[in-house]
Amino acid sequence: MPVSVILMLGMSAALIALFVGFRVHVTRSREGKILAFVALFALPVMAAWAGFSEHMDRAESTKFCLSCHIMTDFGRSLYIDDPSYIPAAHFQNNRVRRDQACYTCHTNYTMFGTVTAKMHGLRHLWVQYIGTVPKPEAIKLYDAYNNRECLHCHLGARNFEQGSAHSKAPDRLSLIKSNKLSCISSGCHEFVHDVASLKDDTFWKEKP
Repeated sequence: MPVSVILMLGMSAALIALFVGFRVHVTRSREGKILAFVALFALPVMAAWAGFSEHMDRAESTKFCLSCHIMTDFGRSLYIDDPSYIPAAHFQNNRVRRDQACYTCHTNYTMFGTVTAKMHGLRHLWVQYIGTVPKPEAIKLYDAYNNRECLHCHLGARNFEQGSAHSKAPDRLSLIKSNKLSCISSGCHEFVHDVASLKDDTFWKEKP
């Protein structure tokens, strides 16, 4: 918990204790009423907002995403020593921020997405703490991967717009941009995490 949140909660608790000790006498004056408002409303609201903001920032971090045991293999897949694996190639070559690698490519995940995505997030909590946690290789996306996640970085880039693979057919580039042809479809960038085959892979060892 951030120090600022702890301080605000501590101040609020101290002021509330003051009011309980002196009861109504403190709140009879104008200053006392202001203090009561700060203790009972302003400070708790500020603490809640600060805590929420801190959690949202933390939830965008790769460390947070990989903190669940079930995601360990997905973290390992970022170190596959094979440039054909898209997440690994992006992570190892700093094409995405390593400390926000998961969020960069999954910007609509759970709390950051639609109401449906948030409901999926609640389902994850249910499965994690009450239900049966699936094996890593059984984890699938709820919906087809949206090309938007690739295009928010690659759109307009020369190697994307003029790449030979994207111009093999006259309408291929427009299909990609309109999300009608998936970037990770067969024959394109189809090798993603593939956690089921990790035991057969070699891994890049990052120098300290």
